[in-house]
Amino acid sequence: MNRRDSIKVLGLAATGGALLLDACSPGAKTANGSKADVEKLPGITGTEHERNQRLAAETFFTDHELTTIAVLSDIIIPADGVSGSATDAGVPAFIEFMVKDIPSYQVPMRGGLKWLDIQSHRRYGNAFVKCEEKQQLELVDAIAYPAKADADMMPGIAFFNLVRNLTASGFFTSEIGVKDIGYMGNRPGNWDGVPEDILQQHGFESAWG
Repeated sequence: MNRRDSIKVLGLAATGGALLLDACSPGAKTANGSKADVEKLPGITGTEHERNQRLAAETFFTDHELTTIAVLSDIIIPADGVSGSATDAGVPAFIEFMVKDIPSYQVPMRGGLKWLDIQSHRRYGNAFVKCEEKQQLELVDAIAYPAKADADMMPGIAFFNLVRNLTASGFFTSEIGVKDIGYMGNRPGNWDGVPEDILQQHGFESAWG
C-alpha cells in the first residue's frame, strides 16, 4: 500500500462516512485568496449560520503558516493520475476553518508549525517552506512514522498526526476526494420484486404467473 492509499484509509476512518464535510468549511478562500461567500447550509439554524459567517470572516493563520500547511498537505496527499492534490481540494482553507471551529486545535497547530520551522533551521538553515523538496521530505519522514522516530521527535509526531488527520478529512470530504474514493451518492437501484423461490416458500405466486 503506497502513501496515498494509506492516507485514503485514514481519511475514510477520520470522516466516518460524513462525505459532505466540506460544507462545514464556509471560510474557504477563492483562487485569488479572498473569502468565499458564505451560503446558508441545509439543516443548520440561523444561529449556526451566523456563527459560520463570523468564523469565515476571521483569520487565524498567518500567510507563512498557511503556506507551510499547503506544503505539508501536498506532501501528505500529492496529485496523482486520479485526482488533484490536497491544496487543489482546498485543504488549507478547510484546516483554517477547523482551527477556528475547534479552538483546542489552535495551540497544537501553531506550536507544531513553529516546531517544524525550528527543526528546519537547525537541520538546513531555512524555514520549512524554503527548504528543498528532498529536505522537506526528510524531515517529514522523521515524524511520520512514530515507531521509527527518535524520542526528541515526539512533539513533531503529535503535530504531524494532527495535520495528517485534518488533511485526510479535508481532502476525502471535498468534491475531488469524494470522486477519488468513487463515492456515487444515493442512487436508485433496480428491484425486480421478491424472488420466485421466496414467494413459493411462503405460499404466494408471482404476479407474473
